Amino acid sequence: MNTPPTSPAPGLLGTGVPEAAEAVSDDRLTVMGLLAETWSGLSARSATQLAEHGLSPVEFEVMIRLARSPMGLLRMTDLSGQTSLTTSGVTRVVDRLVDRGLVARQACSTDRRTTYAVISDAGRDRLAAALPGHLDLIETWLVGPLRGPVDAEGAGLAPFVASLRRLRDELVPCAAAGSAGPLPPPYPSP
Repeated sequence: MNTPPTSPAPGLLGTGVPEAAEAVSDDRLTVMGLLAETWSGLSARSATQLAEHGLSPVEFEVMIRLARSPMGLLRMTDLSGQTSLTTSGVTRVVDRLVDRGLVARQACSTDRRTTYAVISDAGRDRLAAALPGHLDLIETWLVGPLRGPVDAEGAGLAPFVASLRRLRDELVPCAAAGSAGPLPPPYPSP
């Protein structure tokens, strides 16, 4: 038979140290917890919606990055910088997408060390099928609830988006790597 404890369990709150009790009540922890819980809920809904189109969230992430890049291609290393994947993780995901005909690999004509991932027509078609439902999900569960009345300057979500970009740029400086297109050919030094 289990009996409930009569005093708080040992830990931060049970230490008798006032600073510890204040630390666990800090609003910054609440913000981080709410962010994590929100992301978890959005990720679960997104995974279900994408699975209806035969895509995992990470496959969708790779394909949408490629589709939104100039010429539909990114260096594999830039793709790693833009996603939550390591370089070997990107290789495994791209391998799966290549096997399914959704992405192709393309060698760089000026640097044998560089390989591009390129979204295929079949990949664009798959995204076209998945995106309406995905955008509805984003509107329903993220953007819609955040969207307030448009202010006098017509900002709406713009300040929120600008804040997210600033945070992203600080936390993941390589997140936009390669988004300006392929590197120009190297020029011989004089």
